[in-house]
Amino acid sequence: MQQPVRIAPSILSADFATLGAEVRAITEAGADYIHIDIMDGHFVPNLTIGPAVVAALRSHTDKPFDVHLMLSPVDPFIDGFIDAGANIVTVHPESGAHLHRSIQHIKSKGCRAGVALNPGTPAEAVDYVLDAVDLVLVMSVNPGFGGQAFIATMLEKISALRAKIDATGRTIDLEVDGGINAETAPLAIAAGADLLVAGTAAFSGGPEKYADNIARLKGA
Repeated sequence: MQQPVRIAPSILSADFATLGAEVRAITEAGADYIHIDIMDGHFVPNLTIGPAVVAALRSHTDKPFDVHLMLSPVDPFIDGFIDAGANIVTVHPESGAHLHRSIQHIKSKGCRAGVALNPGTPAEAVDYVLDAVDLVLVMSVNPGFGGQAFIATMLEKISALRAKIDATGRTIDLEVDGGINAETAPLAIAAGADLLVAGTAAFSGGPEKYADNIARLKGA
């Protein structure tokens, strides 16, 4: 069953010079999760942050840390991000040898587990882990950089995953990340998404605009 729409602002679009203040401001503005993109320059063509930065941000918000690991191999880094304060850890099927084992390990540490699907990864990649995951993330852009345009063909994948999730009878977040704004958010929601990652659309205009930005996305 589709849950109420929630917004997970991506700190990739925040001002890194004042990251703690940015996290506090976006929390006060109504963020539901804080989305943290971890990139290694290998699995995706960009570098971001490590566990030390995540740990430093933990005291700035009580919102769940939604940590998306774009790393390969991913398994050696999972514990570091959980120890740093992650509440949800999401991995890609392609980022390790044994997806189910990675999910089991995340869960064994008391953390929620997610699976992320790149645009070229089929919805069927989650078929044998839906009994274990708490979140499925559809990448509606190719991961690595913010500010990209939404890939419209991902709407079909979102719809297919909505049906798969509903068939389980479990409560699983269906998250969409990439090119989410006031125009694309309603399309993703109509297709079945209930958790939207927003970078530029959440953090544009400075802290005084964050609440309006989030309200606009939720209203979509």
